[in-house]
Amino acid sequence: MSQKFIKVQNKNMRSTAFGKYFARAVYDKNPISTKDIANFIQMQASIKKSDCLAVLDELGAALKHYLELGQKVKIDGIGIFKVGFSSIGAETEAGVSANNIYGKRVIFTPETVRIEGQPESRSQEDGSYKIVRPFTVEKVMVSDVVFEEARQQEVTTNEEGGE
Repeated sequence: MSQKFIKVQNKNMRSTAFGKYFARAVYDKNPISTKDIANFIQMQASIKKSDCLAVLDELGAALKHYLELGQKVKIDGIGIFKVGFSSIGAETEAGVSANNIYGKRVIFTPETVRIEGQPESRSQEDGSYKIVRPFTVEKVMVSDVVFEEARQQEVTTNEEGGE
């Protein structure tokens, strides 16, 4: 498989990159569903699809719950999810309120290094921890994906963001 892209010209006259061409990712019309992921996990592990679906469903609910509480959520082997936002500037500190916040989004940071063992004890001499470089989403996306220019008839851009 490969990640398809199209060539797009920057038409923003205010941009320093005006007129330059960039690659933009394009995706299939139908995203991978929770059921698709459950089927994949079922083939890789010794659990049933229904168990996978139940866990993935609860994972989604748990993520929503903790993100709504303003917490970061770290899932070992995957990464950290947190809420981010943009803010309108104000002239004074008193002028800043929740009304200044816009552009709310979930930020995902893939895990690249995981420390196993006692995190408070970081001495290699006693062997209390080891650094593990897991097979992560970031590594898969960067090193294992082949990029291929999409043909015009197969282009289905994501209108919500295109990226």
